[in-house]
Amino acid sequence: MLTLHIKNETSRLQAVVLGTAKSNGPVPSIEEAYDPKSLQHIKAGTYPKEEDMVPEMEAFSAVLKKYNVEVFRPELIENCNQIFSRDIAFVIDDYFIKSNILPDREKELDAIQYVIDQMNPSKVITPPEEVHIEGGDVMLWNDYIFIGTYKGKDYPNYITARTNMHGVQFIKDMFPGKTVKEFDLNKSNTIARDNALHLDCCFQPVGKNKGIIHKEGFRDLTDYEYLVRLFGHENLFHISKDEMYHMFSNVFSIDSNIVVSEKNFTRLNKWLQEQDFTVEEIPYAEIAKQEGLLRCSTMPLIRN
Repeated sequence: MLTLHIKNETSRLQAVVLGTAKSNGPVPSIEEAYDPKSLQHIKAGTYPKEEDMVPEMEAFSAVLKKYNVEVFRPELIENCNQIFSRDIAFVIDDYFIKSNILPDREKELDAIQYVIDQMNPSKVITPPEEVHIEGGDVMLWNDYIFIGTYKGKDYPNYITARTNMHGVQFIKDMFPGKTVKEFDLNKSNTIARDNALHLDCCFQPVGKNKGIIHKEGFRDLTDYEYLVRLFGHENLFHISKDEMYHMFSNVFSIDSNIVVSEKNFTRLNKWLQEQDFTVEEIPYAEIAKQEGLLRCSTMPLIRN
């Protein structure tokens, strides 16, 4: 039996689901693109190849295992993109909450059913149909739950709007003892540098009191200011629009002092090292072409 336990983003990781790039399928058509960055690379003929992505994910797996993390991988579905396990479900406290994801991605949940079967069935939650929520938008910070959303009336027009206010309210109702704060994010179906696909594309805590943030990712300046007040300006690493595009805020914490980061994130990695973090640098630039990176590829199940 897996005893789920996730209270924050940075405590010592014990068990995680890591996606896979094997049998990733053909290059999507323009009509099949889920996000503007993938769309850009499809049009340019630079969409990532399986033979380039698999070694990146195996390098990530090797780092996790180096720290004795139990790593679960999805069962293989032929010709299916199973990289971004964060999208399909997430853990809060000891609850496993399934995302109401895009319909053609539901089989990705089936591929980790063998993991779900090891959980207490009463702790596995399927939200009602009107709830849209994806794990990239859900961020735990002890007594806080941060949730990315999009509050515009044109929500249905954005394939990049993945968590609605029904999703926010669902989490508020489920965890009344926590402070649940939603953040209204900028969305674009066509311009990747203007699109915060999930909250972790423009903000993520690291360590015990620090974070990485992109001010322009927030539609409402007061949401950005909320995080500045909570963490302190001096504890936040501000990233540019280009750095947000390259997914600088989508690193992954194995512990409060150990961060896995893309090896080309020179400015960020230098700052993290100056803050006394151990930075495990790996290649992940091909994965990033699909507007997801290290946090997107993981579904933490147990942290100390």
